[in-house]
Amino acid sequence: MHAPVRPPIPVETLLLAYRSGIFPMADKREDTEVFWVEPRERAILPLGGLHVSKSLRKVLRADRFAVTIDRAFEAVIRACAEPREDHPETWISERIVQSYLGLHRAGHAHSVECWQDDAEGQPVLVGGLYGVSFDRVFCGESMFSRVPNASKVALAWLVALLRAAGFVLLDCQFMTEHLRAMGAVEIPQREYRRRVDLAQGQPAGSLGMAWRRFSEGEDYAAGVAAGAGRAAGALPDGRAEDGAASPGQRIAQSLTQTS
Repeated sequence: MHAPVRPPIPVETLLLAYRSGIFPMADKREDTEVFWVEPRERAILPLGGLHVSKSLRKVLRADRFAVTIDRAFEAVIRACAEPREDHPETWISERIVQSYLGLHRAGHAHSVECWQDDAEGQPVLVGGLYGVSFDRVFCGESMFSRVPNASKVALAWLVALLRAAGFVLLDCQFMTEHLRAMGAVEIPQREYRRRVDLAQGQPAGSLGMAWRRFSEGEDYAAGVAAGAGRAAGALPDGRAEDGAASPGQRIAQSLTQTS
């Protein structure tokens, strides 16, 4: 007998939870109930402290992946929910999926996608991540990779986009060795709540605007609050670095400022 279908968690409830430092999870894929989590130690990735290895910087500069934002949110969250060899079960239930689709439609959940062409020249989704945004905070939820380096590239793009748009806090929830290697640190939940409070207010720009500036070669310092442009790899007068001719090169250049 199938469990009764539960409605998605309302957008307002989810946003209140995230502002309070908690988030929902399910025990397994088939669950219709969720439980609310408040970690004692919170993993965050300082936006000025992403560790970009030489090999990752090379992958970025080579534009090995075409990177988009919010192009395939549902495909990303469902890919994150797929069983993996080291994680056969998932906390992303169908109710979780539907709840975050509602957040996405409301403009508070975003995805970063990495694509590669198949043998017929058709783009195939090979990696990405998704998360929740409110005020100047982005809470990363999950990431996946079907080819080497895809999730790392998605994370590098996310950090560059957040910095360019004027966000100040990137929450990673739980620490992993993968995140630690890329610069994540743990802080007490009380300190995390304090940083969330300090991050109130609207960012200087949107993630979509930042993506266009990196992807289309626009002056991606324009319209960003004072100081944010330089963090995004712009020259003092607002021009992009001359050598950053492609999207991946611009991303790598912006991250070089503090990496």
